[in-house]
Amino acid sequence: MLVGFTTELRRAGLTVGSGEVITYCAAATVVDVTDLVDLYWAGRCTLVSRREQVPTYHRVFVEYFLGEPGSSPGASPFSAVARAEALATLEIAETERLGDEQQEQQAELGYAAAKAATVKTKSFAACTPEELAALRRILRTMQLAPPRRRTRRTTPTRRGRRPDLRRTVRESMRLHGEPGTLHRRRRRMRTRRLTLLLDVSGSMADYSRNLVQFAHTSSRASNRTEVFCFGTRLTRITRELEHRRPDLALDRAAAAVTDWEGGTRIGACLDEFVRRWARRGLTRGGIVVICSDGLDRGDPELLESAMERLARLCHRIVWLNPHRGDRTDFTPDTLGMMVAEPYVDELLSGHDLASLSEFARVLATMP
Repeated sequence: MLVGFTTELRRAGLTVGSGEVITYCAAATVVDVTDLVDLYWAGRCTLVSRREQVPTYHRVFVEYFLGEPGSSPGASPFSAVARAEALATLEIAETERLGDEQQEQQAELGYAAAKAATVKTKSFAACTPEELAALRRILRTMQLAPPRRRTRRTTPTRRGRRPDLRRTVRESMRLHGEPGTLHRRRRRMRTRRLTLLLDVSGSMADYSRNLVQFAHTSSRASNRTEVFCFGTRLTRITRELEHRRPDLALDRAAAAVTDWEGGTRIGACLDEFVRRWARRGLTRGGIVVICSDGLDRGDPELLESAMERLARLCHRIVWLNPHRGDRTDFTPDTLGMMVAEPYVDELLSGHDLASLSEFARVLATMP
C-alpha cells in the first residue's frame, strides 16, 4: 500500500527515489499506520523536499487514501472523520469473530455511515454492546487540540514587536560596525496543561469506560495531559494510559483503580487533588476537566472549599455532566453540582459522542 502511494506521487510529478520510499516505510513502523494523520505527516516529512510540492502531495494523498478528488489544502490537512466513523462500524472488534456470510452482508459503506451518524447522538447508557464497541473505535480516531498560551520566554522571529538587541549588535560587529538588519523576537507559544478528573463511581458506570477511552485519546494528543480517577479515593492513571493499545491501557487503568463503581466522595477527592497536586504547580495556567454527575455523599463545605482553591490555581474549569444531555436550560438538581457550579467556567455534557466532539471544539477555542 505504501509503495503504491509513492508510485502515484511519481506519476504526479514528484521525485521520489528508493531511499525516500525505504525511509517512509521505516517511519510507518514507528507511527500508527491506522491513523491517517500520522500517516500523512510521516509521508510529508520523508517524501516532500520542497515547499512547492506540498499541494501535489496533499492532493495525491487525499485521492489515494480517501478517494476524494479535488480537495484543497486549507485549514485542515484533510477531512477523514466521516470516513473513519463509517469504517469503524464495519471493523470487527478483537473479541468478535463473524462468519464469511455475515461479513458479506455488512459490505455496504453507506449503511455503515448512516449507522455511525445515529450512534454519535445516542447516549452511552442506551447503547448496545455492539454500538459501544463501534463508539470506542470511533473515539480512537478523535483528535483533541488543547489551547495554547503565550509564555514569558521569547524566541527569534522575522516579525515581532520586541527588538533582539543581542543578535542585532552581534550582526553589526560582524559587519565592522556597519548598521545591519534589526532582528526581532516574539513570545513563545506553549500548549496549556490539561488535567482530566474522571468520576468512576457506581452512578457513572454507564459512562466511565467511554470517558477513560476519551482520556486515553487526549493523553496521546498531548504529552501535557494528566488523568485522574476518583470515587471514594483519588488515583492517578496517567502512566497506565501511556500504552499505545487502548484495550491494554484501559485494563491497566482498571487494575490501578481500586474503587471502580463504588461510592462517591467528590469533595474529599478534589481536596486531596488540590493539596497534593494542584498546589505544586500541576494546574498552573492549565485547564481542569471534571467528568462527574455531581452526586456527592461527602461534606458540601469541603467540596466548595476545594473548588474555590482549584479555581484560583488553574486557568479554566470545565465540568462534563452526563445528566445535562442536550438541554440548554439545564439547572443542577444535585447538591454537589449546585455547590460546584459557581466555580465552573464551562458546563457541558458528556453523555454521547457528539457531546464529546463539542467539548473538543470548545476546548480548542478557549482563550
